[in-house]
Amino acid sequence: MAIPRLTELEDEAWQGFLHVHDHIWREIEAGLAPLNVSMAEYSVLSLLGRAGRTGMRMSELAKRRVMSTGGFTRLADRLERRGLIERRRAEEDGRGYVVVLTAQGRTVLRKAWQQQHGDLRRLFLDRLDEEDLRDLARIWSRLGLDSGDAMGPR
Repeated sequence: MAIPRLTELEDEAWQGFLHVHDHIWREIEAGLAPLNVSMAEYSVLSLLGRAGRTGMRMSELAKRRVMSTGGFTRLADRLERRGLIERRRAEEDGRGYVVVLTAQGRTVLRKAWQQQHGDLRRLFLDRLDEEDLRDLARIWSRLGLDSGDAMGPR
């Protein structure tokens, strides 16, 4: 039985994606480290920042982070202990919880957004022209990735 293999072009595209993703991820993570924020924590803070002062339900945050409820609860516990988020009972039904950024959380998020913006420019956006960006946006759309969950301000 033959083992399926990628063509040379497929392999180059796939390996290039993996290499660039890993490099950019590590650089952005290193930029956030002085703020004492992990990439997972940053993505939650960013989603909450985009949600505004009304916050977001815990279940929706877990879904958007593609995390189990238990895993997300542990992450939320850490952010709450550090004073970056606050959990409140959902007013609509009183069953679930809504998570909102605290004033300290908003401050940390603003600094993280500034750091990430500079890193994204340096590592990614400034290296591409508008046509490249349109091509990537088209490719991500074709692959079914929802850019609405991307980290960072719009």
